[in-house]
Amino acid sequence: MRVIMVFQAAKMAVHALLSNKLRSFLTMLGIIIGVVTLVVLVSLADGASASVADEIASMGSDLLTVQIADDKGRPLKLKDLEQIEDLEDIALAAPLGRSGVTGERKDVSEQVTVYGTTAAYREIQGLELASGRFLKTFDVEGHTSVAVLSQAAAESFFGTAQAAGEELNLNGRRFLVVGVLAQEEKVTGNTTEHLEAYIPYSTLMRMAEDVSAITSFSAKAADGEDPDRAEAALEEMLLERFSQDEEAFTIVSQSALMETMGNVDDTFALLLGGIAAVSLLVGGIGIMNIMLVSVTERTREIGIRKAVGASRGDIMLQFMIEALLISLLGCGIGVGLSGTIVWGVSLATGMAFQLSGRVLLAAVGFSAILGLAFGLYPADKAAKKHPIEALRHMG
Repeated sequence: MRVIMVFQAAKMAVHALLSNKLRSFLTMLGIIIGVVTLVVLVSLADGASASVADEIASMGSDLLTVQIADDKGRPLKLKDLEQIEDLEDIALAAPLGRSGVTGERKDVSEQVTVYGTTAAYREIQGLELASGRFLKTFDVEGHTSVAVLSQAAAESFFGTAQAAGEELNLNGRRFLVVGVLAQEEKVTGNTTEHLEAYIPYSTLMRMAEDVSAITSFSAKAADGEDPDRAEAALEEMLLERFSQDEEAFTIVSQSALMETMGNVDDTFALLLGGIAAVSLLVGGIGIMNIMLVSVTERTREIGIRKAVGASRGDIMLQFMIEALLISLLGCGIGVGLSGTIVWGVSLATGMAFQLSGRVLLAAVGFSAILGLAFGLYPADKAAKKHPIEALRHMG
């Protein structure tokens, strides 16, 4: 019996909505905008965060990056990195110096970012080669003039990624190209266009006056070792070298970076959700407003229903269902629009955005709660109307 009453109330609610289509749609508009704001913003934020997290994870949780701010008169040299590699918890260590130079080949002249490093850098960073080879230990020991180019640099100077064996001038010095890196996907979905060259660190020291001591290097934790233990061992060694000054250097752990990234993502999602919730609340106020108007307009109908035996609960149920229906229909339209927008953004940016299931559930649940909460007062007002006074109403 109760199910039949609910079904009848739902039919009457649908009829009421269809009899005022434009007004019903305008009432839903606040909910639609709120749902679109919630679903789209959070889904895009989740997608971008997932891409960043994947890129960080692709480097491995065992990566440690060290920046030296003050060497205390005891600068790190290449032989010092060998001592770091001798630590039980550290597998590899590689320096990274950087300098901007002019690259020239025939009639092509471009600015190139040159990185000085060693053979271990490739394994630490997980670099992939499109052709040729990476730097070798004998390149560093012999100060050889060899370079490994990014794919963008190879195509810019040689018109092809198959540039191994060619020669390129960097700041007037002739380098033999021994390898080309595979093109790397970035978090934006686009490929990097940076013109880069990797050369032996010892060679860079002779080319660039501002590169001498090692001020930045990467390390990789030994296989099976806890990255935190590797970080602690590295910190202990550096503290001993730099007079126990914790401000002299900074160690960034990849695992700690991922944890921090996760915390930032959660905070950002809550912030966006809060902004969207305000939009939904505005939509809920719109529902209450139009439901109050509807109660006033249908006062005689309420009086007739009460006169033929409808209880206060029946009247209240009808208007509650109507408010809930407006809210859920608005939510449904909002979800449909959100899917279209997210698909369009994915197509435009090349990133794999998708609707978040938890956000969809939150949108539906919040919309249902809003419909019931903001429909409660109008429904109660309708249910409290005296039948005789309602029948006398001439509105």
